[in-house]
Amino acid sequence: MSGKAAGNTMACSWDRLALLLLVPLLLGAAPVQVIDDFEQGLSSCWQPKVFQGVTDYRIIEDARQGKVLQAEARGTASALVCNVSFDPNETPILSWRWKIEAVHPKGDARSRAGDDYPARIYVVFPHWFPPLTRALNYIWANRLPRGGFLPSLYTERSVMIAVESDNDRAGQWLEEERDIVADYRRAFGEDPPEVGAIAIMTDGDGTGGRVRAWYDDIVFRPRN
Repeated sequence: MSGKAAGNTMACSWDRLALLLLVPLLLGAAPVQVIDDFEQGLSSCWQPKVFQGVTDYRIIEDARQGKVLQAEARGTASALVCNVSFDPNETPILSWRWKIEAVHPKGDARSRAGDDYPARIYVVFPHWFPPLTRALNYIWANRLPRGGFLPSLYTERSVMIAVESDNDRAGQWLEEERDIVADYRRAFGEDPPEVGAIAIMTDGDGTGGRVRAWYDDIVFRPRN
């Protein structure tokens, strides 16, 4: 591709992004919130949270997606947490892209020993009394059927939602979309408070396994 053609393609991409961000403003709707698209590297909002060893998170160049976040866990469990603050009723639709190499062979959401996932995204709803903080945990499950809801084995205030499951679609970039208000109501039986953080986690501490996953384009937007 010539430099001019490449430049035109890049300009068109930026034009589309600008349009995506501008249209809600023109219509009087809440603006789209881009948590990170990783094109400028890893945003400074992301801070590590270490549980058991450090998962390797790094920005790489993907031939089709551009810059993406790669996560590799080798018997480790650490997350990246981005603090935010917004009303989920204004931008309830969470979308993202992800890909995994494979699920954990020994992974099982119903067992603490198997409570490892190649990819997951948390939406955290903080409370002034920290033990009452709640979270939706969107996982690429190992055995839990796609679409399943399951309370965390560690706290009923965190609910796992199997967005994908098993290796059927491993190795493919998938675009996901969830209504976090609807999911919160189903998980906890009431309307959600403000969102206070987003987290990404790839782990393998329970099974001792090695897994890799890739993340891109984490965005909140209003309903259509």
